[in-house]
Amino acid sequence: MENILAEMLSYDFILRALLVGLLVSLCASLLGSSLVLKRYSMIGDGLSHVGYGALAFAAAFNLAPLYVAIPVVVAAAFFLLRLSQNSRLKGDALIAIISSSALAIGMIIISVFQVNIDVNSYMFGSILALQQEDVAVSVVSSLAVIALYILFYNKIFSVTFDESFSKATGIKTGLYNGLIALLTAVVIVVGMRLMGALLISSLVIFPSLTAMRVCKSYRGVTVFSVVISIVCFITGLVITFYLPVPTGACIVVVDLAAFLICTLVGKIKSAVRK
Repeated sequence: MENILAEMLSYDFILRALLVGLLVSLCASLLGSSLVLKRYSMIGDGLSHVGYGALAFAAAFNLAPLYVAIPVVVAAAFFLLRLSQNSRLKGDALIAIISSSALAIGMIIISVFQVNIDVNSYMFGSILALQQEDVAVSVVSSLAVIALYILFYNKIFSVTFDESFSKATGIKTGLYNGLIALLTAVVIVVGMRLMGALLISSLVIFPSLTAMRVCKSYRGVTVFSVVISIVCFITGLVITFYLPVPTGACIVVVDLAAFLICTLVGKIKSAVRK
């Protein structure tokens, strides 16, 4: 095992992917619990498609991808949150409209401007897509997400479990829902370069769903989802290093395996208690 890690870490692109991937996995798993419990699970999928459109625009005009994608996706997150609160359309319908539209716009931009990019790397991710500048932006953004989550943990916990009660006690629920949307948008954009537009949402949802199979408390789910997310990411990265499979897809399959195992463990625990 030590020889495998030593060989992997001798490559700069692996070091970049490992650094960004660990931070994104940590951030995504922290936010995943709130998103699942608030039934915002699909918001990550919608925002990732918006990010794809923004990345396509940046590529067409030779702009820095993350500097374009982050503000665009953050704006889309707030727009989506505001519309879902004040529109007759339900949240899932809004996400479907925005995600499909953004994906279509991105594809048109690539076609019209004949952008010379690897579409598969945008869709499914690539460890080779991470450049030094991307790593710097990703690290700063991820650390900011972690700091804000820890700072406002109690408020996020409150609006996650009982938004009406939180509002009655004076907590500005709109502000903290907006904070959750903001942090999610940043994580989605930062992780897209590694996981791809079609797979990044799974990094947010899978660990929390897996942890919920075996844990009952919010804190337990959060901690266990962080552990699961990091372990699955490292396992997927190691497998990708030796097999010719896409990084993002491999990580998702490992997450799926962990979900199935924990589901089985949860059922066994329930049967034993009875």
